[in-house]
Amino acid sequence: MIRGLLFDLDGVLVNTNPLHARAWQELAEELGIPFTPADQEAFLGISRAQCLEILLKKGNRSLSESEKERLCTRKNDRYREMIGTLTPAALLPGVSEFLRVARAEGYRIALGSVSKNAEFVLKKLEITAFFDAVIDGRKIVNGKPNPEVFLKGAEALGLPPEQCLVFEDSAAGIEAAPVGRADHPRLLRRNAGRASGAVAITLLSD
Repeated sequence: MIRGLLFDLDGVLVNTNPLHARAWQELAEELGIPFTPADQEAFLGISRAQCLEILLKKGNRSLSESEKERLCTRKNDRYREMIGTLTPAALLPGVSEFLRVARAEGYRIALGSVSKNAEFVLKKLEITAFFDAVIDGRKIVNGKPNPEVFLKGAEALGLPPEQCLVFEDSAAGIEAAPVGRADHPRLLRRNAGRASGAVAITLLSD
């Protein structure tokens, strides 16, 4: 019986991925490293530090940990400037109504995002009240495709993973969702016509 809903943020509730891409492209240009749509796709669903490592590897660049941290901070500062203008109008179609109905029907709801800006974005979108728990990049050690963010989401809801559904759009997130049962996970996908592509609805385990 499904009692909990675990949502990714970027690309599922709101399409902030183009803003991430713009901030990364600006940083890549400063570093003299080409940034392509394929790079943008590879960055979906993973942490800021993971994204930077991919970018530096592509540019054959080696930096100190302090310099990496400085670049990640600069990228995030630019991204926060962009999302500072978000309003509820930025929600993807149907999201607000779906959350309202899910709450009315008694589902427990958590956010599972590697973004450290997740709570800020929820506040700007005015949907914080729909969530019983928020697990973001500040509360996990391992980014997707590691399942930690979703396991902690289920735990925060007080539910076993098998009683939760995960709503995801990225390859890393979809891989993270069928936790603990990699031998025969059940995976359901539904093309919901979102701006960023198909939204996956994944059963954590069977």
